[in-house]
Amino acid sequence: MRYMIINKADGESEAGVMASQQVVVGVGKVIDDLSKAGVLLFAEGVHRSSLGARVKVAGGKRTVTDGPFAETKELIGGVIVVEVRSRDEAIEWAARLAEALGDEVEVRRVVEEADFAPDADVFQS
Repeated sequence: MRYMIINKADGESEAGVMASQQVVVGVGKVIDDLSKAGVLLFAEGVHRSSLGARVKVAGGKRTVTDGPFAETKELIGGVIVVEVRSRDEAIEWAARLAEALGDEVEVRRVVEEADFAPDADVFQS
C-alpha cells in the first residue's frame, strides 16, 4: 500500500525562511532511514505559495489566482510517499517525521487501481 505523508507549511516557510539546522538534519535522517528500509518512493518539499497559483475552471471560464494564499494552515509544505505493508507502518514513519519537524503531519492512503474494483470497500464510510 502506498501512503502520502504530508507536512504543512507555516508562517516561516511561507516567508521563505529556511528550516532550522535541527529540523533539516532530523528530516534528512528520517528520509535516509525510509530509503534504507526500502519503503521510500519519493520525498519533495514545495516552494512557498507566493510562487504558486490556484486554477479554477467553471462554465468553461478559467480563473487563475496567484499566490500567496492567506490560510497557511491549509498549505502543503512537502510530501513523502512510501510503500508499506499497513496503515500502522505508515503512521510509525509519520510519527518520526512529525517528531523531526516538531509539528503535526497528515497520513493519507494513495488510491490504487484495485480500489475501483466492484467489491472494493475503500470509499465506503
